[in-house]
Amino acid sequence: MISKRDLLCASAVGLAAAGLRAVPAAEVAPEQPAGQGMSQIPPNWIGKEQIAFLIYSEFTALDMVGPHAMLTGLFGATTHIVGKTRDIVKSDTGLQFQPSATFDECPRDLDIICVPGGASGTLAAMQDDSTLRFLKDRGSRAKFVTSVCTGSLLLGAAGLLTGYKATSHWATVSLLPLFGATATQGRIVRDRNRITAGGVTAGIDFGLSLVGELRDRQYAECVQLMAEYAPKPPYAAGTPETAPHEVTTMMRDMFVDFNKDAEKIGRNVYPKYRDG
Repeated sequence: MISKRDLLCASAVGLAAAGLRAVPAAEVAPEQPAGQGMSQIPPNWIGKEQIAFLIYSEFTALDMVGPHAMLTGLFGATTHIVGKTRDIVKSDTGLQFQPSATFDECPRDLDIICVPGGASGTLAAMQDDSTLRFLKDRGSRAKFVTSVCTGSLLLGAAGLLTGYKATSHWATVSLLPLFGATATQGRIVRDRNRITAGGVTAGIDFGLSLVGELRDRQYAECVQLMAEYAPKPPYAAGTPETAPHEVTTMMRDMFVDFNKDAEKIGRNVYPKYRDG
């Protein structure tokens, strides 16, 4: 059965035939599928990135799956789904994920580490020593340290956002200064090698933008077209500014307890990892 990556490869060959420089066979990564015309792909379209997505109990699946869908389109990249153990991890909606690597098995040197958010599961992860130590270690060397939604609070708890601008879900972004970050509104906020995305669906935009940076615009456009990513939501309630006031108020009230608990973690847990 043909895979999405095979289809992307076929489109790349078509673009190469339209005028992009062919790649000598010696330059082609050996792990690429044979018989797909890989020798026609421009050399800058093939990389060797090591990408890790952290998952933990009760994380929000789309926070991970959105950027995962974009970044796994990178030719030559290797993606790791990293859990505390290899046991199945359930998301906050009951979807089940099988980690491909444990904290110890995850490569020490990563090009990208991505942390999804959640609610109660994120609060628990923010207080889990092994999770925070893993993030602090890999994040200290990763080329890009990234998050989606409240995943930025988890990065912050590990001391990885100290002195950086960052964003989060709109209802939690104000907590970031408790973790040493400068709270910044935006769907994608980048400060040096820290890239934080806003709530849930912003992870798709973040992933696609990073594809464009790691390859080029035309490559990213192929990934976008493959996904038919052209959102036209049926309602204009995707931000606090466009949603009806009563809807924003209702949703903000739902975060009251979460924010109180996250604030306690910021005051009690973060200093240990900031200074450690």
